[in-house]
Amino acid sequence: MDQKKPITISDGLEAVLGKIPKTDLHVHLDGSVRLETLIDIAKKEKIELPSYTVEGLNTLVFKDHYQNLEEYLKTFGYSCAVMQKPEYLEQIAYEMALDNQEEGVRYIEVRFAPQLHINKEMDMRTVLVNVNKGLKRAQQEFNRRPEVVSGEEPPFYYGIIVSALRSFGSYSEYYANFIKSLVFSDTKTIHALGSMELARGAVRIRDEEGLPIVGFDLAGAEAGNPAKDHWRAFQYAHEKFMAKTVHAGEAYGPESIFQAITELHADRIGHGYYLFDTSKIDNPKIADKERFVQELVQYIANHRMTIEVCLTSNLQTNPSLKNLSDHSFKKMIEHRLSATICTDNRTVSKTTVTKELMLALQHFDITPSLFKNTIVYGFKRSFFPDLYSRKRKYVRQCLNYYEKLVKGTVLDTD
Repeated sequence: MDQKKPITISDGLEAVLGKIPKTDLHVHLDGSVRLETLIDIAKKEKIELPSYTVEGLNTLVFKDHYQNLEEYLKTFGYSCAVMQKPEYLEQIAYEMALDNQEEGVRYIEVRFAPQLHINKEMDMRTVLVNVNKGLKRAQQEFNRRPEVVSGEEPPFYYGIIVSALRSFGSYSEYYANFIKSLVFSDTKTIHALGSMELARGAVRIRDEEGLPIVGFDLAGAEAGNPAKDHWRAFQYAHEKFMAKTVHAGEAYGPESIFQAITELHADRIGHGYYLFDTSKIDNPKIADKERFVQELVQYIANHRMTIEVCLTSNLQTNPSLKNLSDHSFKKMIEHRLSATICTDNRTVSKTTVTKELMLALQHFDITPSLFKNTIVYGFKRSFFPDLYSRKRKYVRQCLNYYEKLVKGTVLDTD
């Protein structure tokens, strides 16, 4: 098979994509709640929803398109409302893992903001322990399957990424009390202190509980909330050997990505959609915008910094993106960047890893070897919660299984 020819879409391709071992390195727990579960918990807890049917919520809340990132983020208010008790966190995490396993995803890094769930019933430790309970239960059940025990198929693993917020209001009981207690601090200082508290808590709980908390993240609206405001928290995480990933270039330009790398020690970049857009650079000190972007891209390429690409999510939150074929993933491919396909939010974006991969093949010229690399990047650039030697062995096992499943199909590189 000519590796230079792009993969052609054929009958049965989506079924193959649903079986191959995959990863999702950028998926939010609160953006991936089953709607049936959201409705069920809301009824139990007497939480008001715009609708109590799946169809109604998909029409009124979880839309096909949003005006901007800010409107997209408002959907999390409904999901977070049903995640305020230990048993609900465990259930939602468990179901999320099952949904991934169902479509062949063998490794996930689940991210969420623990501070959105801290209340009178739960401190940060309780929040993280119960999310881990759900994920661990799903992992143990899957890895007891005969085909996994025999070594015929690779096992399922996961990591937890804690997300600090670029900015916050009284979004939760914790944040409301946090803001009230800092009466002499300005808003930016409060946001930075919130990130620092999360970093300290995540490291402490990781070490004392032995939880697979593998990464520290910064999420939320970029405009007006520069990454550099949170550098102390990321420096702390960096010094404690915790990996870093940062939402950057999702709704802002290359400067946001630059800050994530230089100020926050980012190992990976979430989204990176505007990486190549010189029109988004507004710093007057950057005289040659083209050169700035070229050097930034070259740095990312040389250091094999992986970009967590979320196609559907970007299409929904960026009104200027009319056709997915115009997504910057095309340029990432051309520049040979390390990029992996992710969902961002399975429920909010009504997607799966399989659907995202199908979209990539439909809108970009991807050869079998390039597609294989994209899959492999997900495993290789993961923040795997174990020894590097075991990670290498696991990646090899997943790759062998991938090659076995694609043999004789349009994905075959031979």
